[in-house]
Amino acid sequence: MNDRFRPCLRLLCATLVLGLSSSLASGHASAELVVVVSSRNPAPSMNADQVAAIFLGQSARFPDGAVAVPVDQRLGAEARLQFYREVSGKTPALLKAHWSKMVFTGRGQPPREAQDDASVRRMVAENPSMIGYIDRSALDASVRPVLVLQ
Repeated sequence: MNDRFRPCLRLLCATLVLGLSSSLASGHASAELVVVVSSRNPAPSMNADQVAAIFLGQSARFPDGAVAVPVDQRLGAEARLQFYREVSGKTPALLKAHWSKMVFTGRGQPPREAQDDASVRRMVAENPSMIGYIDRSALDASVRPVLVLQ
C-alpha cells in the first residue's frame, strides 16, 4: 500500500470503530424486528410493500383476502421508528402528516397501539386478524413471523 494513504486509512478505521461502539453503547443499534400474525392465521409470508399498505391504511386485507388489523408499538418506541423506517421509509413527521390526511379525509384511522413487545404478541396471538411487529427475541409459539426486517 502506498504510504501516503496509511494516515487516511487509519483515520477512517478509527472513525468507523468509534462510531460503531458509540452507537452500540447508546442503545441505538438496530434490533431485528419480525412482523407477526397469530399462529392460527394462515397468511403466507409477506413482503415489505404488503405490510406497509396494511400499516398505512392503504389495505385492510392480508394477501389471501382475510381482514388485517394492524397493531403498532407505542408512539416514540425505538421499534416503531425502526419499523416504519424500514418498511415504508417514512419518518415520524411524515407518518404524522400521512395520518392527519387520512383521518381528515375520512379514509382511515391509525393502527391501535400496544405498550411493548409482550403486549403486541399477546394481542396478535389472541386475534387471528391482527398483525404486529416485535423484536425477534420476543417470538414464541403463539405468533408466527411473516416478514423479518434487518
